[in-house]
Amino acid sequence: MFRRTFWFTAGAAAGVWATTKVNRKIKALTPESLAAQAADKALEAGHRLKDFALDIKAGMAQREDELNDALGLHHDPEQARELPGPRRRAAIDSPAAGRTARREGAQYPRLDSYNRNEDH
Repeated sequence: MFRRTFWFTAGAAAGVWATTKVNRKIKALTPESLAAQAADKALEAGHRLKDFALDIKAGMAQREDELNDALGLHHDPEQARELPGPRRRAAIDSPAAGRTARREGAQYPRLDSYNRNEDH
């Protein structure tokens, strides 16, 4: 009698456990649950990528400082100066630029019909 009761209880417990496990798996595979899991993994990947980029940036700054120290270059923001402007702008805007841009009677190939393979 006790033996039958034990196995009946063990079977019922196994059935409840299996049913619970199957229902959890079914809920985990619903479209809403899959979308939430994908969104969570995308956010986690984004955070990891951001951390990686910040590590790279910090490593670059550290290496730049090492190279500057090795070369004797020290960046002082107070003594920083502006970069020079473009040099060709003055030549393009000058009145002489229009005369020298194209010679009279010069034959240049048309760029829209130029075929690179004809040169070979």
